[in-house]
Amino acid sequence: MIKNVILEQKNRKESILKETYIPRYQTVRLEKMMDSSLIKVVLGPRRAGKSFFATHIFKPKEAAYINFDDENLIKITDYNEIIGSALSVYGNIKYLLLDEVQNLPNWELWVNRLHREGYNLLVTGSNSKLLSKELATHLTGRHLPLELLPFSFKEFLKYRNFDGNSPMGMVTEKKAQLLNYLDLFMRHGGFPELVVHGLKPETYLTPLIDSLLFKDVIRRYKLRKPDHIYNLETYIINNVAKEFTYERLANNLGINSWATVIKYVSFLEEAYLLVILSRYSHKTAQRLKSPKKAYMIDNGLITAKAVHLSRDNGKLMENLVFTELLKQGLRPNIELFYYKTRNDKEIDFVVKRGTDVSELIQVTYDISSPEVSNREIKALLEANEELHAGKLTVLTWDERRQVNKNGTVISFVPLWEWLF
Repeated sequence: MIKNVILEQKNRKESILKETYIPRYQTVRLEKMMDSSLIKVVLGPRRAGKSFFATHIFKPKEAAYINFDDENLIKITDYNEIIGSALSVYGNIKYLLLDEVQNLPNWELWVNRLHREGYNLLVTGSNSKLLSKELATHLTGRHLPLELLPFSFKEFLKYRNFDGNSPMGMVTEKKAQLLNYLDLFMRHGGFPELVVHGLKPETYLTPLIDSLLFKDVIRRYKLRKPDHIYNLETYIINNVAKEFTYERLANNLGINSWATVIKYVSFLEEAYLLVILSRYSHKTAQRLKSPKKAYMIDNGLITAKAVHLSRDNGKLMENLVFTELLKQGLRPNIELFYYKTRNDKEIDFVVKRGTDVSELIQVTYDISSPEVSNREIKALLEANEELHAGKLTVLTWDERRQVNKNGTVISFVPLWEWLF
């Protein structure tokens, strides 16, 4: 039986290799990692293209592909049977691609043993903290992690065959097409199957979210009140980029303990549905107790499930900027925060490099009103007085200019230009 499963998966792998592959934003980094004998670990949301990505990167190697989303494999207690079946299907191979390996009980011990036996391993997983904790415990110093999120805007354009190599010099018609694509991307997001096949978020992502909540949260953690998780996820999606406290969340959702809410939110983070962002402060204790903000890992999740935010261009744009900052490699609550000034003016994003704040970013969809423009300028200037950032940026839908206030320059940059 195991051999038949692996044979079917081999056929799927060969089918994947025949499909068109456009390099991802992490391609070069993973290619450089391939020559290392360390275990390569690709983390990211389900359906973000991890398997497709890893399979094509492994193409020059003769690698066995084993997908542990198959329940027939999860039931196996003797893992030697799995390797034995893989060898009988693939021959005497030394490269193994283990997909969604976190589904296998005690996977880290088995992977560690395979590594000691000389196999060159690439594993994928869609539970960030579960894998990170077990990797840190059992594979310290023996693995190279890499995170893969849904398509960036540039990757989205590649699949649309849009040539954006010279965005600054585009003719009017092409610029209009670019903005139409950006609007589509901002609403539908970048999950690969949705982009490639032109699917609607409501059709494709709604059942995906429900499945993730059940398989990766409710079933994994044996939660006795699944409605709490579904209600929490719905509440957060409808309140993206808004400040909240765990105590207020508990009260709004009728959950007795705010500690339970913290635990539930961490489960949603681990499943790569959302990311929690802290308010910046020089004091660590202040960061921990301050209100948080939540962002979804992809804009399509908002359109699929939100009651009203699917038409809120400002919040959609802010969430898109957040996900792009993640793809640039910024780590939330280490290098990326939001901020409130002493006078309660909010800064959408604070970028920290080393010990210094390097950039303050405001996101504004409609900057046409002088009142809105002045509000953003005042907030940035006030925050800059407190944080001493080197760069002040207002991301707009399609307006470019610079404002100089007593020697401090604020750059208004179109979103499409910034995404390039």
